[in-house]
Amino acid sequence: MNKSPLAQWHQMLETKDISLLEQIIDDNCVFHSPIVFKPQEGRRLTLMYLTAAFQMFNEAVYFKYIKKIVQEQNAMLEFNAEIDGILIDGIDLITWSDAGQITEFKVMVRPLKAIDLIKEKMLAQLTNMSTMDKLKLKGGMLWDKLKS
Repeated sequence: MNKSPLAQWHQMLETKDISLLEQIIDDNCVFHSPIVFKPQEGRRLTLMYLTAAFQMFNEAVYFKYIKKIVQEQNAMLEFNAEIDGILIDGIDLITWSDAGQITEFKVMVRPLKAIDLIKEKMLAQLTNMSTMDKLKLKGGMLWDKLKS
C-alpha cells in the first residue's frame, strides 16, 4: 500500500530527499505563499516554491513540527524554526486528493521580521536557480498552457 502524502512529506524532511516531493504534488496543485498574494497554480510552480523553501529551511539552526492536526485529506502542521537568529512560527495547511496527491499547500508565518527574512531568503533561492531549472520550469509552464 502506498504511503499517505503526509507520511511521504515527513519522510522527505527526515531523509532530506527532495525528489520525493515530485511524487506527491498534483498537476493542479495550488501553493499559497506567506509573501506572495496571488496563489501559485500548477505543479511546477508549487515544486519551485517548495524546493526553495526546503533549501532555505535546510540551512536553519532548527526546524521542527510542534503540533499536528490531521483529518482524512487535510492537515495543519505548526512549526518552529530559527534562521539567522530570528525565531519563526508557522503553519503548513496541506490538502490532498483521494489519489494521494497534494492539491493545495498554504503557508502562514509570523512574526513580521520572520516574513521579511523568508522573503529575502526565498528571493535569493529563486534567483539562484540554475538556468537549466529555469528553462525546464518555463518550458513546463508553456507546455501546460498548450495542453489547456
